[in-house]
Amino acid sequence: MIGKLKGLVDSIGDDFALIDVGGVCYETFCSSRTLQALPRVGEATVVFIETIVREDMIRLYGFSSETEKAWFNLLMTVQGVGARVALGILSALSPSEISSAIALQDKAMIGRANGVGPKLAVRLVTELKGKVPTGPGIDAGTLGLQTALGEGRAAGTVADAVSALVNLGYSSAQASAALARIVAREGADTPTEKLIRLGLRELSS
Repeated sequence: MIGKLKGLVDSIGDDFALIDVGGVCYETFCSSRTLQALPRVGEATVVFIETIVREDMIRLYGFSSETEKAWFNLLMTVQGVGARVALGILSALSPSEISSAIALQDKAMIGRANGVGPKLAVRLVTELKGKVPTGPGIDAGTLGLQTALGEGRAAGTVADAVSALVNLGYSSAQASAALARIVAREGADTPTEKLIRLGLRELSS
């Protein structure tokens, strides 16, 4: 199995990239975030690979980090999520945003991804509650509220603080990321008012 490719970017398509490794070009299907993160054609890159083998095909999926690759595999454990939908979610949301959406049970945030309808969004936040990808090379700092909270679901105080920050003009992703850092320092039982105050300080720094 191919676990990682080190080579040159040969070309970039709408949903794939060709990576030239010693004169052999590998077609790797990627999220739009991974494609945007790739260097220019002709430059060196490293792409983490998940190889999916079926009776009628062998397909490589490429990721910019071990964390993104691990989320791809975790997302596909949910019924109704195949490789295409998993890439759609990773295109719409960063790993930390996915984690925070699950912790906040934010179905609308997950539903922003192509191929994710209301029922599937509910299934995703329900079945992945408390689950985070693990493995070598995964950056725990990018796993958002889900990791900071431990049990994987935001207490009412945290959800209220996120809502308050969103009402003040910050995006859900910004608010969740700031509060993930605060909860990791202060604890999940921090009162809402203090979370909001610290969140504003974190976001303005």
